[in-house]
Amino acid sequence: MAVKTHTWVSLWFALTIPVIFWDAGYCFFRPRSMLGGDLHWIWKPYALYQEIDYVYGVRAYENGDGFTNAQSALNIVENFMNIAYLYLAHVAGSPVAPLLGFASAVMTLSKTVLYWLQEYYCGGCAVGHNDLQTLIVYWIIPNGLWLLVPSFIIWQLAKDINAALRVADRAALKTASGKKQ
Repeated sequence: MAVKTHTWVSLWFALTIPVIFWDAGYCFFRPRSMLGGDLHWIWKPYALYQEIDYVYGVRAYENGDGFTNAQSALNIVENFMNIAYLYLAHVAGSPVAPLLGFASAVMTLSKTVLYWLQEYYCGGCAVGHNDLQTLIVYWIIPNGLWLLVPSFIIWQLAKDINAALRVADRAALKTASGKKQ
């Protein structure tokens, strides 16, 4: 049976791979990647973002807050899973691809929910200083995409995995009933 792929799922994975590596690079190269650092030119948009989300800012770095780099390390794992999904789905044609894509999307969603819950339970400690418009435009909408799209990917790939398992189950039952006769 051929691997079922969905253009929008593959497109999401392909488009987010460089974004995730870029973001992780910013986190791992702090303070050199931050405003004033010699490598900041690579991450210029973060001059604004480090003031919007303090998790990316100077204070978190100076306080030794490990969450930023811990989530970035998981982002790297997730990214290699995304790359493997694209390879398995589009090059190797492996039936494992939907399971790997599903696992990666669950990882993305779980980390993003954790990020939002951390913000909720700390009373807005990293983004609560923003006005509503800034919060919506620069934090809720972009981070919301990392909730919505992976949720849809999970739903889609779960349907595909379920369909493949049903086909395999029917084939196994047919084989088993043929052996009994």
